[in-house]
Amino acid sequence: MEWDDCTVKASTDSASARPTIYDVAHRAGVSKSLVSLVLRGSPNVSDPRREAVQAAIDELGYRPSRAASALAANRTQSIGLLIDDFHNPWFVEVLRGLRSVLDPAGWNISVADLQLEALSGRNPLDGFLAMHVDGLIIAAEPHAAPPLRNLDVPFVVAGVRELDSGPADVVASDEVQGAGLAVEHLVQLGHRRIAHLSGTGGSAKARLDGYLRSVRAAGLEPLVVGESGDTTEEAGYTAARELFSGHDGVTAVFAANDTMALGALAALKEHGLRTPEDVSVVGYDNTPLAESRYLDLTSIDSHNASIGSEAARALLGRIAEPSAPRRQLLLAPSLMARGSTAAPPS
Repeated sequence: MEWDDCTVKASTDSASARPTIYDVAHRAGVSKSLVSLVLRGSPNVSDPRREAVQAAIDELGYRPSRAASALAANRTQSIGLLIDDFHNPWFVEVLRGLRSVLDPAGWNISVADLQLEALSGRNPLDGFLAMHVDGLIIAAEPHAAPPLRNLDVPFVVAGVRELDSGPADVVASDEVQGAGLAVEHLVQLGHRRIAHLSGTGGSAKARLDGYLRSVRAAGLEPLVVGESGDTTEEAGYTAARELFSGHDGVTAVFAANDTMALGALAALKEHGLRTPEDVSVVGYDNTPLAESRYLDLTSIDSHNASIGSEAARALLGRIAEPSAPRRQLLLAPSLMARGSTAAPPS
């Protein structure tokens, strides 16, 4: 059966106005409802009429209204992504992974920085809910956020977080294992005095746990600095200054992330220490900072793009089947050895 009504007149005589579905119908000599069927890919349209509609769309430069489509489908086709800090480059890879899955499926992503929104007195989750997003990716710590159990949209937690995720799926890297890879690498190089620059947050605490387990298993004495601070470049600089002002014999530093490692490198330079000749440095996340030829930073690759893509798949599955069993996926990290680590000075 082929659908058709009476043809309609164009909605405007202005050549500069944005074309509407009525303009397409008028140009193609068909009804508005038939144009809608073509846009939805309905098989109930003959090839000649479909070609006429497509030709009209191309000639007019018509773009379907996403808002109208969302109303018709009772969905916005949009996802909210909540992150901790735009300055942390891990976010770029997570977003790339998310988009690799969501873009081809026709979903939009809106991003909110929890720290920036808090400074403005706004709650980003309220903003996302007001936008009627169909789902959320939580890639941030829950500071200043409402209990996630109260959310009335599906959500997935990306990364190791200090929060009660309730029934939500969790996709993360095995942070404890990753820290173990960092310590193992340094021990194999011959280091016996390995310090760790830590901070607050779920990932930092998991990496601290992995560090403590690994150094003790190797028969070494732990040395942790900055555990109650941030995990920013400035925090890494401050913690490393404290470390090298009060502790002798340290030949290796494992930082909770690459940005802290960057701050640590600045502090080492201030103290007249070379990397890796005097002190080896390992970061975490394998961000573009670590990969740069200038830094050439040994880092643990937590495969953030894969975390993003798997989180997107998990969320789309959760949207399709809200009552599906909770899923927790831990991805195995890997060590990327570069020029910032070497055997300790003899």
